[in-house]
Amino acid sequence: MIRTLLRVLGHEYARPVRRTVALMAAAALVEGLSYGLLVPLLRALFGGTPEDAWPWLAAFGASVGVYAVLRHVSDLSGFLVGSTLLRGTYHRLGDHLARLPLGWYEGGRVGEVSVLAGRGVLRAMGVIAHLLAPFVAASVTPAAILVVLLVADWRLGLAAAAAVPLVAVVRLRTGRSAAASDAERHERDHEAAGRVVEFLQAQPVLRAGGRTAERFGLLDDALREVRRASRRSALSALPGVVGLALVVQATFTAVLALGAHLALGGDIGAAELLAVLVLAARCADPLLSLSELGGRLREARHELGLLDAVLRAEPLPEPAVPVRPDGHGLEFANVTFRRGDRTVIDDLSLSVPQGRRLAVVGPSGSGKSTLLQLIARFHDVDAGAVRVGGADVRAIASETLTARCAVVFQDVYLFDGTIEENVRLGRPGADTSEVRAAATAARLDEVIARLPAGWSTPVGEGGALLSGGERQRVSIARALLKDAPVVLLDEVTSALDPVNEAAVHEGVERLMAGRTVVTVAHRMRTVRRADHVVFLDGGRIAEQGTHEELLRLGGRYAAFWDASLTPATPV
Repeated sequence: MIRTLLRVLGHEYARPVRRTVALMAAAALVEGLSYGLLVPLLRALFGGTPEDAWPWLAAFGASVGVYAVLRHVSDLSGFLVGSTLLRGTYHRLGDHLARLPLGWYEGGRVGEVSVLAGRGVLRAMGVIAHLLAPFVAASVTPAAILVVLLVADWRLGLAAAAAVPLVAVVRLRTGRSAAASDAERHERDHEAAGRVVEFLQAQPVLRAGGRTAERFGLLDDALREVRRASRRSALSALPGVVGLALVVQATFTAVLALGAHLALGGDIGAAELLAVLVLAARCADPLLSLSELGGRLREARHELGLLDAVLRAEPLPEPAVPVRPDGHGLEFANVTFRRGDRTVIDDLSLSVPQGRRLAVVGPSGSGKSTLLQLIARFHDVDAGAVRVGGADVRAIASETLTARCAVVFQDVYLFDGTIEENVRLGRPGADTSEVRAAATAARLDEVIARLPAGWSTPVGEGGALLSGGERQRVSIARALLKDAPVVLLDEVTSALDPVNEAAVHEGVERLMAGRTVVTVAHRMRTVRRADHVVFLDGGRIAEQGTHEELLRLGGRYAAFWDASLTPATPV
């Protein structure tokens, strides 16, 4: 587990972790060896000259003092290193997640990462501060006491040593069975957490259907599975707890019986017998704690394994010698891109000259939004090349490519902060006049004027305190403030009311002025101002040309256009 922990933390944290482990081991070793002084101490007390015990008592007190100092230093080091590692792990995890391709987050990974970044990191890093010291003590202190017993009387020492293989077998067998049960419980916990989220998100549907008093069957089933898995996990750990207790108690009883036999036979004195009993009792306590520590360590090991898996995920590679784009034209050269077994973009070639506007049209699932993501390098292509300014996006440094692209999505996500803070994300170093100018161009100033707190209005998590149109205006203001030469738009007005649509459309027109633009169009009337229109179907270009040329062609695009002009049939 220590190797996994060091791999998760990174090489820069290996030294403080090793130093902390060494301090903990030294404290446990001194504690165990200090008990060895009990034998001469008790022998002197029970002898003819009890005053001879003072030097041994002083030595025992000094050893206890050394142990206290080492324990304090090791515990303090554990807490300090743990807090430092917690902060460092969050930074490392955040930096790594920011470099992973967007496709990595598909398949429910967002929920998994959110849980891992909260409870998982805390539990994993808590190993240093809370679990490592008692685990080291439970392992090293009994070993040191066993050495003392062997020195004091080899027969009693061998009797105590007989427990070592038995304890190892019990821990090994219990650990294997408990690990399988724990894995099942973690899986059930994850499924139940997903069902809880689903239940909360389904409230509008359930209430609209008049089913507010009913329980959610899928959630009930998931919770029952959690209960069963938890019961199986507890039952699988029970033999280990009982077995360990039996082994330890049986060994203690055997040592006691052997010591009494030797004492009655005159082979050892009462002082030695009393010392041996104290040592055996002190050895039993940390061994019995291994059951509890084992369960907590398995939990931490599980979280460490998840963290390690995330940190081992391959990010998009950075070029060794970055290339700077020459201009802002865009090109797709025989591009193929797959998601799993599905080909999303199939051998597509296309160019957008600098300063021109391309509209991408097509049915759902045809690969329209994927084109935008490939330009921004949210994914790497499987074949061909995507170029910006004549340079392959894989050869451009991420910071350079990001600075050249402004992306406005249909579903806007705002960070939990004020409106001004979210706009400033476009260019954090912008002055106030530039922020205000961008807001005016996006007609965000109209929204701010009617809000009591103005620019300081909190937007809530994900922008939940703003309407869809208001969120979109913030997003456009952010893109205007960034002032990037390439603009990527995933139809930003498809879900807005007429008033907000007009305002957003005006902001988008200002954003696109003089820039290279690729826009995914769901509402067909937004393509009329495009210089070139591409109709995608199955990841391939089915038709392309200007709006007027495609209408005269009378093909798929014309059918889409006619359908968009046909009013919906009243119900």
